[in-house]
Amino acid sequence: MTYEVRPVRPEEHRLAWDLGSLAFGYHEQAIPDGWAASAPGRTTLGVFDEAGRLVAKAVDREQGQWFGGRVVPVSGVAGVAVAAEQRGRGLGRLVLTSLLSGARERGAALSSLFDTTPLPYRALGWEEIGTLTYHTVAARVLAEIRPDPKITLRPATEADIPAVYELYRRVARAGTGLMERSGTLFAAATPAKLLAEYHGFTVALDGAGDLVGYASWDRGPGYDASGKLTVDDLIGATPEATRTLLAMLGGWASVAPTIVLRLGAEDPVWSLLARVDAKVASAQPWMLRVVDAPAAIAARGWPRHLSGAADLSLTDDVCPWHQGDYRFVVDGGEARLEPGGTGAIRLTPRGLAAWYAGAASPDQLRRTGFLTGGDPASDDLLRTATAGPTPTLHDYF
Repeated sequence: MTYEVRPVRPEEHRLAWDLGSLAFGYHEQAIPDGWAASAPGRTTLGVFDEAGRLVAKAVDREQGQWFGGRVVPVSGVAGVAVAAEQRGRGLGRLVLTSLLSGARERGAALSSLFDTTPLPYRALGWEEIGTLTYHTVAARVLAEIRPDPKITLRPATEADIPAVYELYRRVARAGTGLMERSGTLFAAATPAKLLAEYHGFTVALDGAGDLVGYASWDRGPGYDASGKLTVDDLIGATPEATRTLLAMLGGWASVAPTIVLRLGAEDPVWSLLARVDAKVASAQPWMLRVVDAPAAIAARGWPRHLSGAADLSLTDDVCPWHQGDYRFVVDGGEARLEPGGTGAIRLTPRGLAAWYAGAASPDQLRRTGFLTGGDPASDDLLRTATAGPTPTLHDYF
C-alpha cells in the first residue's frame, strides 16, 4: 500500500471533521457552519490511501511561545488521528514526520503538543515538560482573604483589553513556555469576542486608575453544593491586585462554593493559598520537541551574565537536518550552535527538548539516558543556561 501525504483540500474538510470527531468522541455533533480543516495559521496535513480515503491527519498551528524572555516560533501540533482500521501501520509517524519537515521549512524552531498518551510522541522525539493544571479550592478559603482598599474592581470593557494583553505578555515574558497571544491564530480574537467568551471578566485598578490585574471566569450552573466558578486567568501585577481578585472569588462562597483555578506551579497565588487547601481538578501534560536546533538556540533568550561553551552531539533520525556535532556558545544573552567541536556531550531529541525548556538538569538527563558525556564544568554551564521558571502553558489547543 502506498500513501500520499499532503494538505487537506477545501473539498476534503468534511473528511477531516469525520476522522477527528470519531477519534475524539464528538462524532454525534453536527459540523459547525463555516468550519474548515485549514485556515490562516492552521494547516491540516492528511494521509490518503490509494482509494483516496483520508486515513490519518495532523494539524500544524503557527504559534509562538516564550522562552528566556523571547518568543520562539513553534509548530503547535493538534488533532492527530488515525483511522481505526489503519492503526499500527506507521501512519501516525508518517504524518508527523512530514508535518515536522514542513514546519521547519516555514520557520518553526520548536514543536509542542498536548498528549493523550506520551508513547507515540516520545518515539518521535517529543518529551513531556509541563502540565496545564486546574486546581479546586473551597470559596470559603478565599473568603478569608481581605481585599486591598486601594484596589478597585469592575467589569472589563473593550478599551481595557490592550492593557490586559500587555499584562499577560509581561507575565509570559518572565515565564517559560507560555503562549504568545498574538499573530495569525489570534487575529480573530477581538476585544468584543474575548469578553463574550466568558461570563465574567474582571479588571483590577490601582489608585491611579491603571490596570494592574484581571480575572476571566465562567459561572457554572446551580447555587447549591454543586455550584462552581472556573477561572482561566487570574493575573495580578501587584500583590494587592492578586489579593483583591482572590477575595472577589471568595465572595461567591454562598452560591458557588467551589472555585476552579488554572494555576502554574510558581503562580503568585500560591503565596496566598495553602497548597493543602487546593486539589488538582485536571492536569493535561504537554510536550516539546526541537525542530531546528540552531534556529531554536538562536531564537530564545539566555542569561545575560553567562559566558561559556560546550561541545554537543545531537542524534535525531526524525529531524536529520540538525543532527551532528556542534559547539554551543553562550555570551551576553545570546547563544548559537556552531558546526564542529568534539561531540563530548551527546543529547537525544528528548534530552535536547527537556534541557532547552529547563525541565531537567544535565544530571537528571544523564540518569534517564538522554544525555551522556560531559563533566562538572559543562554540567554547570548547561544547567545555568536554561535555568528558570517551571515550563507552563495555559492555552489548550
